[in-house]
Amino acid sequence: MKAMGSGVHLKLSGFCHRRTNNSPELSCHSLRAFTFNATSIFHCLREDSQRSKKPLEIVAISHLASAGSSDNFTKTSLHKPVTKRHLNGKTFFSTEAYVLDGEVLGVSSDIAQERVGVLLLNLGGPETLHDVQPFLFNLFADPDIIRLPRLFRFLQQPLAQLISVLRAPKSKEGYAAIGGGSPLRRITDEQARALRVALEEKNLHANVYVGMRYWHPFTEEAIHQIKKDNITKLVVLPLYPQFSISTSGSSIRLLQNIFSGDAYFARLPVSIIESWYQREGYIKSMADLIEKELLSFSEPEEVMIFFSAHGVPLSYVEDAGDPYRDQMEECIALIMDELESRGIPNNHTLAYQSRVGPVQWLKPYTDEVIVELGQKGVKNLLAVPISFVSEHIETLEEIDMEYKQLALQSGIKNWGRVPALGCTSSFISDLADAVIEALPSASAMSSEKDTCRDADMDPVQYAIKMFFGSILTFILLLSPKLFCVLRNSL
Repeated sequence: MKAMGSGVHLKLSGFCHRRTNNSPELSCHSLRAFTFNATSIFHCLREDSQRSKKPLEIVAISHLASAGSSDNFTKTSLHKPVTKRHLNGKTFFSTEAYVLDGEVLGVSSDIAQERVGVLLLNLGGPETLHDVQPFLFNLFADPDIIRLPRLFRFLQQPLAQLISVLRAPKSKEGYAAIGGGSPLRRITDEQARALRVALEEKNLHANVYVGMRYWHPFTEEAIHQIKKDNITKLVVLPLYPQFSISTSGSSIRLLQNIFSGDAYFARLPVSIIESWYQREGYIKSMADLIEKELLSFSEPEEVMIFFSAHGVPLSYVEDAGDPYRDQMEECIALIMDELESRGIPNNHTLAYQSRVGPVQWLKPYTDEVIVELGQKGVKNLLAVPISFVSEHIETLEEIDMEYKQLALQSGIKNWGRVPALGCTSSFISDLADAVIEALPSASAMSSEKDTCRDADMDPVQYAIKMFFGSILTFILLLSPKLFCVLRNSL
């Protein structure tokens, strides 16, 4: 610790922060040590409206950095960096913004002069029943969704075609039940407009773009418009609170591939917010929705809070190092801490939904847990879709219809469901803060060359792959018994 003018420079084992001389000590309880260094400018606005501007080296800091109950502190929400075990590129974070009691008040004049773009990334969804099969093809053709061994990667598209054809009839039934298509594009467009307004209110003019991974408007379409608008600084914001290889990771990898082949984007300063599940605004917004829905029950204190998250194959976590499960569990712990601070100590549980195929996915499974809760005598259940910020088929059909029916059949008498965040004002305002905080340290993305492409492969190795891959394709497509087994498993 050393004196710095009117303040004190704190540099502790897990974080560093600057406080005024008359402020209480910071608690390290909620802070985690990360493995990155950053340099930023912290602008503290004190109660007497005097600003102090001192360089602050942030050794490591989490979203939860705060000053307890002291009004003299700035409360920050920084973005947790993700290690390079999944990604070839780099991610950059920043805290250069005017902050008072957790609220971002504005941006520096340098940033205000930039042509700022914000790219919202999401999954996408079929807008009509005719779109279902091609949407499914795009989904399963993604190597981050179906992870084939290198020897069989050239089978990605044939296998995606097979699976999409087999799954399309059942998926069409689901989309027909919610009106004939996914509302995800409409809702994401509404979120983009709301975010632009929120940024304007915080004195940042920005163009907000929507890029979907598997349906229109595709990420490539958004990238084309960003280049056309000559954006000079870009923030990439996946609308997935928790990071996963199969969601944010897939979209970011696509961006890296696009940027590496374009001179404009190779030079464009970019800041990527890979996960934001720890942000105070997000946690409080979720707690607000849960608290409101609990009041719809006659005995709110008796309600089991049931968090249902989208699942991923277990191999993603155990073999590929996907942080999704850890982030999900930490996110729920933060939400429950917030609820308990409001005097809501309800029991809760977590399960994973939407598994596909015969492989093992993250457990416990949502449908199995619902049955078990009914058997244990739980009568009041409030479902919370925790990995979704927009309504779509997995909330409107899978949770609202399939799981609700299963719950009632299992002996649960009273069922409720927390809506997705959508355009909730506190949530959108927090996203705007995240964008402003991320802007100053934007930097050109880097992408390592993919050395595993078929085009760069030794001809003998490629011939061997083609030979064995053709045999596998023949078995899959022409064996009636195996075809039936595959269809049933999907």
